[in-house]
Amino acid sequence: MLRMRDVTRTYDDGRPVYALRSTALHIAVGDYVSITGPSGSGKSTLLNLFGLLDVPSTGSYEVGGAETVGCGQAIRSAIRGQVFGFVFQAFHLLPGRTALENVEIGSLYGPHSRRKRRKLATEALERMGLGHRMLADPRQLSGGERQRVAIARAVTAQPQVLFCDEPTGNLDSENTAAVMTLLRELNADGLTLVVVTHDPVVAEEAGRRLRVTDGVVSEA
Repeated sequence: MLRMRDVTRTYDDGRPVYALRSTALHIAVGDYVSITGPSGSGKSTLLNLFGLLDVPSTGSYEVGGAETVGCGQAIRSAIRGQVFGFVFQAFHLLPGRTALENVEIGSLYGPHSRRKRRKLATEALERMGLGHRMLADPRQLSGGERQRVAIARAVTAQPQVLFCDEPTGNLDSENTAAVMTLLRELNADGLTLVVVTHDPVVAEEAGRRLRVTDGVVSEA
């Protein structure tokens, strides 16, 4: 599904600064991968490269066997929209829109009619245990509920890979456990998961664990 060969990411600060050193990785369809490491180690850089939110300085990155390095922004955006879903620590929900409307946004640029988008959003929220909160404004929801709405929004676009950046970082232990259960179920259904986390309990949930230290990626 995802393959990096000799990928580096450097920034020019008067001299080259390595955010990610030569990296070779392969993530297969259906994998559940966690990425850990101290702050500033390069784990967010790695996630951004995987999600085509950033470009390698050197090396090759293939998505589904297709090379992405050298592609134009339009192609990269199309891959992100068709293949990837994203969940962030900060939720990024729109106030003034209901939970259902926020979830519908996840499939707004897909091929579905408005009626189909509403159906997908409704089913996603019901799966997240939020069928009774569909008409609530995000400001009326708890942190755990907002994160589940964010996950529902990401999966309505039916991505092949879901990237999660600290998905439990703002949650208490009870809501962390609920989100972990949802991720486990999504992976069991065949969704490929890549999760950046500082929480060792969340990291241990993954079948495969990577650690980034000073820009160097290793199997944990």
